[in-house]
Amino acid sequence: MSRARRESLLRLSELKLPLDHTDAELSVAICRRLHLPNSALRGHRLVKCSVDARRHGAIALVYCLDLDLALSTAEQQRLLKRFASDPHLRPAPDTTYQLVARAAEGPAAGPETLQPRPVVVGAGPCGYFAALLLAQMGLKPLLLERGQPVKQRSADTFGFWRGSQPFNPESNAQFGEGGAGTFSDGKLYSQVSEDPRLVRKVLEELVAAGAHAEILTLHRPHIGTFKLATVVRGLRARIEALGGEVRFGCLVQALELEPTPSRRVLGVRLASGEIIATSHVALAPGHSARDSFEALQEQGVDMQAKPFAIGVRIEHPQPLIDRARWGAAAGHPRLGPAEYKLVHHLPDGRDVYSFCMCPGGLVVGATSEPGCVVTNGMSQHSRNERNANSALVVNVTLEDLEPWGRYPGDPLAGVAFQRHWERRAFEAGGGDYRAPAQWVQDFLAGRSSDEGQDGIEASYQPGIRLSQLDSCLPDFVITALRQALPAFERRIPGYSGPGILITGVETRTSSPLRLNRDQVTKESTNIPGLYPGGEGAGYAGGILSAAIDGIRLAEAMAISLLRPQRQREPGESACGPA
Repeated sequence: MSRARRESLLRLSELKLPLDHTDAELSVAICRRLHLPNSALRGHRLVKCSVDARRHGAIALVYCLDLDLALSTAEQQRLLKRFASDPHLRPAPDTTYQLVARAAEGPAAGPETLQPRPVVVGAGPCGYFAALLLAQMGLKPLLLERGQPVKQRSADTFGFWRGSQPFNPESNAQFGEGGAGTFSDGKLYSQVSEDPRLVRKVLEELVAAGAHAEILTLHRPHIGTFKLATVVRGLRARIEALGGEVRFGCLVQALELEPTPSRRVLGVRLASGEIIATSHVALAPGHSARDSFEALQEQGVDMQAKPFAIGVRIEHPQPLIDRARWGAAAGHPRLGPAEYKLVHHLPDGRDVYSFCMCPGGLVVGATSEPGCVVTNGMSQHSRNERNANSALVVNVTLEDLEPWGRYPGDPLAGVAFQRHWERRAFEAGGGDYRAPAQWVQDFLAGRSSDEGQDGIEASYQPGIRLSQLDSCLPDFVITALRQALPAFERRIPGYSGPGILITGVETRTSSPLRLNRDQVTKESTNIPGLYPGGEGAGYAGGILSAAIDGIRLAEAMAISLLRPQRQREPGESACGPA
């Protein structure tokens, strides 16, 4: 399609059709909605498709489409004027991403003048996208990851879950290529509004790296664990093809800094003793890099504790969730396994909510430290396991964390809080990485569960031990969950019924701290040349938002490296025009 025709596309949203419509009926519905003859539609491109299930008897598919209409410019303007009061017909927005800079556009001839090259720490979504964008801008970054490549990491992690290998603190569900999201559902949507150009950039790069093209159009796209392993290898290959380098088994132990008062970054020091010189470091450590947080605090990096949430994983038969969401349409091939999202607000200000819901998935062991039990959920692209699972978590406030700090305002108070309950869960599970679990009705009644009861088959690996979860979570979490579960039962019949299982503990919902940075430059507020980002630094929540934050870090670093002398124009941020 020519650029002129692409720029003349119109975007039509909120077009609803029944589940069993045909492609021909979709085209007819477009023309009927716009009061145009069928011949006026040259073609259409799917932007998003979602499901409206508010009425079980009339479930509809909801389309957002870019339309190529056989209309002159004047006719198209008259059409837009006619629909001026309808927000669902507008010119299609330009979602093309443009690099903010290239090495050839900088003050010197090329990247060889930019030595030492920028360093990225962490090969999760934030780190990989920071490195990819830096590479695309000609800056040949060096990416350092403490864990192992995804193939070795997968063998270590699955081996631990199956009991054939011991737990490896440096290669597990948290550490290694791809970050924590590699062993998850691979969701690609955000709870906050994101720049559509950045969203499209992330999705297109993931498809180019091996993800299914459907993620470009699904309303709530996901990749799945096995496919994620392919995608992260694809991202690595793209970075290396552009002159970047990725090194594994490289734990960054400290920053090399200029003396006070500057304290500008001079490089990074690895656990091996190697010092790598650089003036720009993108720091994307992930939410479980506790030793890294401790090392950064010792070096005086500005940080603060932040709220998060903890709770349990709950499992249901997937058909129960399908029936509750889809009604008689459950099992329809256009619907797939159903998801849910629940929240309950308590009178005392606490919130209980579902988090990281995995249809047709598994509950898995996600600890990154010996002697701790941590749960998480994951699923494959097909989402065809028998159980649905979700975290049920309760918000943890800064006031809750204050007693856990070594001093008032200790940024690491949340780390101590998480670690305490993870160790209690390890003990309650029998001290062999099994997780403590309890039937929901026993939990509500305050009694221990035992093996003599029938119910759902637990999916948790490395295995569960039926017991009582009261000892594994703070009293305020136990109380809140007991108040919320009956409310969730009213919304999804059977949700807290006989045979439903909860497994503890879910503690890694988000980072327990934030590495403070300047809103415009993305640099640390007190260490020039340090660019903290992603979920671990407290600026993202999930794969998509972490990847987008990685792009923002790369943009800020590139402008600093390539345009150090250029004065910003009024209204322009470090990442280009506002």
